[in-house]
Amino acid sequence: MFGQQWGMPAGIGFIIALVLALWAIFHIAQSGRTPLGKAVWCVLVLFVPYLGFLVWLFFGPRAANR
Repeated sequence: MFGQQWGMPAGIGFIIALVLALWAIFHIAQSGRTPLGKAVWCVLVLFVPYLGFLVWLFFGPRAANR
């Protein structure tokens, strides 16, 4: 009544963002980066969920293989 009613699509979007973020953070933690690099990637993935995940997906793992 007083709050915004969140329907099913918003809940599914949150679950997808959460799973993607957890997956990325798990792989970031196992990477060979410096602790500062890991922290920066984790903050990016957590605070900008979809965009942060996509940026990490394209630049994170591939940059480590170069």
